Amino acid sequence: MLSVSMGALSYVSMLTILCCSFLIQNVVSASDYESALTKSLLYFEGQRSGKLPPNQRVTWRGDSGLSDGQSAGVDLVGGYYDAGDNLKLGFPFAFTITMLSWSTIEFEDKLSAKNELDNALSAIRWGTDYFIKAHTEPNVLYGEVGEPDSDHQCWQRPEDMTTPRDAYKIDEQHPGSDLAAETAAALAAASIAFKTVDPEYSSKLQLHAVQLFDFAKNHQGSYSDSISSARKVYSSSGYKVCQ
Repeated sequence: MLSVSMGALSYVSMLTILCCSFLIQNVVSASDYESALTKSLLYFEGQRSGKLPPNQRVTWRGDSGLSDGQSAGVDLVGGYYDAGDNLKLGFPFAFTITMLSWSTIEFEDKLSAKNELDNALSAIRWGTDYFIKAHTEPNVLYGEVGEPDSDHQCWQRPEDMTTPRDAYKIDEQHPGSDLAAETAAALAAASIAFKTVDPEYSSKLQLHAVQLFDFAKNHQGSYSDSISSARKVYSSSGYKVCQ
């Protein structure tokens, strides 16, 4: 088993929102609970990068980051931005999708009752579709798009970005067990969430999860040593391989 310790996170934890909502639902009205659940999912739509779908509910957000990955010769369009930044950071991103997936699995009946299950699955898929793109080979994973210094010094809407969109990866020569394993966790959890609604997609997620876990185990190292700019934003507290 390979365990990963997480550093600070800027994403809203879907699990925390849902758990808190369920704990307090006896002391608040049903309409307040439904509103909180809906808004927690709308947060993800506000963070979307890429070509937005026709059913996008956060209508003030437009297409952005449509050339992401071109500098590296890969397609990295899509995914989610990090907090108020225009960076796409794989480590906290993967943790978020892991938590969102397990929350959806655990509270599927509650989400269905509030007509939010499809929105939750769409939020997961927006993330996992990006991870599949970023996992270009079994032992290659792109873990960052954007440059932290320039991004943090320039407050722009993502639709108007002029800052560099360099892409950074881990591979066999530059490993990142923490990043690869957390992404594997996200894809594995998502595969369970989609198991009944889209078995083919679930199997695809599982395949990528297995490859990434093997990559994390067989080529060990901290991703912030391979993607040095990660130290400026999110590095992990380490990883451990348990026999």
